[in-house]
Amino acid sequence: MWLTNKLTIYIYILFFLSSCGGSQERTIPIQDFFEKTEKSSFKLSPDGKKIAYLGLEDHCRNIFVLDIVNPDSSKQLTYQDNMNVQYFFWATDDSIVYSNSQSFEDSLRLYTIDVRYELSKLLIPVDDHRIRWLNTTRSFDGTILALMNKRDSSVFDLYRIRLDGAGSTLIDQNPGNFSSWFASNDGKVRLVMSSDSVEETFWHRTEEGMPFNSVIKTDFESTVFPLGPVKGNVNSMYALSNLGRDKLALVEMEIQHGKETKVIFEDKDADVNREGYFFSNQEPLFSAVYKNHKKVTVHNPKLARIYHRIQKKFDDYSIDILDVDSMFNTLIFKTYTDRNPGSIYYYHADKDKIVELTTQNPKLTERSFGEMEEVAFNSRDGRTIKGYLTYPLKAQKSYPIVVLVHDGPNRRDVWGFNAEAQFLANRGYAVFQVNYRGSTGFGKEFFTAGFKQWGGEIQNDISDGVTWLIHQGIADKDRIAIMGSGFGGYSALYAACFNPTLYKCAISSSGYTNLFTYFKEIPPYYQQYLKLYHQIIGHPTREYELFKAISPLFHAEKVNIPILFFQGGKDRHSSVTDANQFVQKVKNRDVPVRYIYKEEEGKRFRKDENIIQYYQEVEAFLATYLN
Repeated sequence: MWLTNKLTIYIYILFFLSSCGGSQERTIPIQDFFEKTEKSSFKLSPDGKKIAYLGLEDHCRNIFVLDIVNPDSSKQLTYQDNMNVQYFFWATDDSIVYSNSQSFEDSLRLYTIDVRYELSKLLIPVDDHRIRWLNTTRSFDGTILALMNKRDSSVFDLYRIRLDGAGSTLIDQNPGNFSSWFASNDGKVRLVMSSDSVEETFWHRTEEGMPFNSVIKTDFESTVFPLGPVKGNVNSMYALSNLGRDKLALVEMEIQHGKETKVIFEDKDADVNREGYFFSNQEPLFSAVYKNHKKVTVHNPKLARIYHRIQKKFDDYSIDILDVDSMFNTLIFKTYTDRNPGSIYYYHADKDKIVELTTQNPKLTERSFGEMEEVAFNSRDGRTIKGYLTYPLKAQKSYPIVVLVHDGPNRRDVWGFNAEAQFLANRGYAVFQVNYRGSTGFGKEFFTAGFKQWGGEIQNDISDGVTWLIHQGIADKDRIAIMGSGFGGYSALYAACFNPTLYKCAISSSGYTNLFTYFKEIPPYYQQYLKLYHQIIGHPTREYELFKAISPLFHAEKVNIPILFFQGGKDRHSSVTDANQFVQKVKNRDVPVRYIYKEEEGKRFRKDENIIQYYQEVEAFLATYLN
């Protein structure tokens, strides 16, 4: 009877909220949070005279071009009506290369389009293989560099693709262990990286066609990430490196001997982020680190003056540099806060003129949201764990809490406008995001502390954070939910199995239920990283008992809190069969489970109607079980 009554209430709330969610002044409609942005992916042409972007047309993303000198000549270039343009870049001042597909799960086809005459050509019909790009997409002598796995699905070979549509030429065949290739400033590939999954080796050659020589070796705990060449020097590069240090630093390296020659920027508390290097300028223009907020340090003096001018005009906003031309005449940047999704602008330096390109979401205004506050607490083993707490506008003595666990685990949450967190806060929940051990950005010791801890210390960090919220009087201990996607969904299911007294309910989207099959679903081109997966997660054969102990499928009998479970039929990371078995086991115990299966979706829901349904279900579920 209890289950029947609860489900009846749940269905009623779902109907009520979906039909009149916007009737109250305080409640912002779901569509306003998660509708697609009208314009995105703004990119400058190499000469800085035009801006290309993706715009919505007939519910599909197409390429548009804005002429900065003559805005009236702006135009639409592509006319996809059943596929999205997924990715594009300027190859020359007058040509754009782009790819499209019906979803991110499909293979891509590659095209080029002449901006002047709006003529499109099919370059590569990638029906049964995939393309990866190098550190530059710049055109050299009418060709672009690309990696394709058409010879062998498990490895990527190096090709030059002709922009006139005359095909491609194989430059280097992958011996089997090359994982990354890096172009010099003359378009030649002199540096590659090989991986046996646990160790990585950088190989250098003086010219194409010559043999490679080993120059740098790193283990799975250390990182060297090449950013690009040093201007005028094919034997030097800029890179992010934590060799001999805990945090990633921006350095200059002499390639032939693999030695650091200069430390350009480092921070004692955080990794330097992978942004700021622009191949068109062939220098790192700025460095960024994420602490409580994002901190930007500009290295180029001319750009520093421009950045300072922009900061004065947007004093209360964070500013992200998205693109800049080689002469520093035109710059594209984004402004935002934790309560405002912000806008994107271009800045014309000669005229000291700022022009708005788009508002990220004009329906969401700053006065509608609460603040996102950084918090820190100590885990049970004494480690400092950081995170964020997003509050509802209406202050309360204690709050119902939604613990929103990030995917990865090798990712992190950052300060800024988070539509999902603000949607939940708008419904009255305080949203808790934890950068548990194993998250990136905090140095290699913190990152490696999460190895083989998927069902151990990582989960303890999350639950320790919740306990801290309760002790601080922030959380209402009887109204706490846990929610996430991918690894975050796994954490929600893990909590339902092993921490049911801490949480009132759990929401999982594409959460991993069985880590044995997680390894079986790895695509062939990820096989070379299998040993690294074993180091980070564990070995399904040698550590059989560990995998069984931390896979929710084998502990469904312990679940006694309601679960909302979403699963995509095309999700390569989470087995549909295992998800079905887990849900059925929980249902057999008369525990409330709401299972939403979308055959056409992958790990992330892409269709508008499915995204809206997802959050309608989340809203009704939380309203039911957090009272």
